[in-house]
Amino acid sequence: MSPTRIRYRLAGVAVATLAVAAVTPVVPVSAAPSATVSPGTVAPGGRVSLNVEGCGTKTGRATSRAFGNVTLTPGNLEATNLFGAATVYRDAPTGSHPVTFECGGTGGRRITVTLQVAPGAARGGLGGSVESMSTGQVALGGTLAASALCAGIWILRRRTARTG
Repeated sequence: MSPTRIRYRLAGVAVATLAVAAVTPVVPVSAAPSATVSPGTVAPGGRVSLNVEGCGTKTGRATSRAFGNVTLTPGNLEATNLFGAATVYRDAPTGSHPVTFECGGTGGRRITVTLQVAPGAARGGLGGSVESMSTGQVALGGTLAASALCAGIWILRRRTARTG
């Protein structure tokens, strides 16, 4: 077979493949939904935020023995995320509690995550953002910030002295 003839056959196969691809309907692959409970550890009486992504529905619910049933609502027009909030029962026992997220109505896709109920108050304030920092790291950061402020003032005063 001549090289020219091979090129024509390959071109014909490519055109046929493109034609088939153009008329074939695209079926989206739906990934399993993912869910989060934030914070993951809460004291009895505390509030948690509930989020499930990838449902593909505009309704959903979250259920747990720690807080009961919560209706989830869409976070945007495409309903890619469903949100809700719940207050953990004041008499909820400490330990792990499964939280089941259900997309759509009964029989919809489900995902289960774990909520930890711990004694004591929920963390507030900085939320642990500086807990892992040593005193030396905090001092170094403060020194750098003060140095930057002093350098800025010096530059501004120098410019004023030149123009004045």
